[in-house]
Amino acid sequence: MKGLGIVAALAVESRPLGVARRRRAGPASLADGTLLVVSGMGPAAAGRGARQLVEAGARALISWGMAGGLDPALTAGTLLLPGEIVSRDGALFPTAREWRERLSAAVAGLHPVCGGRLLTCAAAIGSVAEKASAFRETTAIAVDMESLAVAQVAASHGLPFIAVRAIVDTAADALPRTLVAVAAEAGAVRLGHLLAALARRPADLGAFIRLVRPYRAAKRALASVARCGALAPRGLRIPSDTAGP
Repeated sequence: MKGLGIVAALAVESRPLGVARRRRAGPASLADGTLLVVSGMGPAAAGRGARQLVEAGARALISWGMAGGLDPALTAGTLLLPGEIVSRDGALFPTAREWRERLSAAVAGLHPVCGGRLLTCAAAIGSVAEKASAFRETTAIAVDMESLAVAQVAASHGLPFIAVRAIVDTAADALPRTLVAVAAEAGAVRLGHLLAALARRPADLGAFIRLVRPYRAAKRALASVARCGALAPRGLRIPSDTAGP
């Protein structure tokens, strides 16, 4: 195998991976040659990003970023390496066990890690009641909007796949409705859109302030994975043609 490809929905999620060298066309490249696509939010965008990575030579895929907690036991900053990705309609994709377990062992000395099931939804789950319902119905301990689409692309090409997710909002945290609306409208959280939406709904400002500390905790969790030195699956070789500009 050769070529690791990573899909992150947002640029802020990809920053713990390091500086990415942009190209005129195709995915960006990290310092070690790993390919990176910042896809935008949601399954359609993530699927396009994953296919772009495969076309560029990726032979293993990671869905990378942050997630919302569904299990009340999870705290902000918890690092999740799920064993399965599931959809609300029951579609199920396992992650690569040997790769996942090797990465988990490497990260464990830097940051606590948990396994379990990750739910992917097409839209953000914002309310505490919705989170509780999703937890009961799917037994997933966390939720994102991209991992299932990346898993589907990996499966269709016979490629190993894992997801790396850090918890931001817990099961007890309601997402600000402004954030949910901006994400749904734009497919990304752009500062200008967010500020304009907050001006229309200033009551959400407190909820945003409360997310600052959990966001920092999640970012530290992702950074621990990035620096563990075992992100790629065993035997993966980075091809020389992915290391240049």
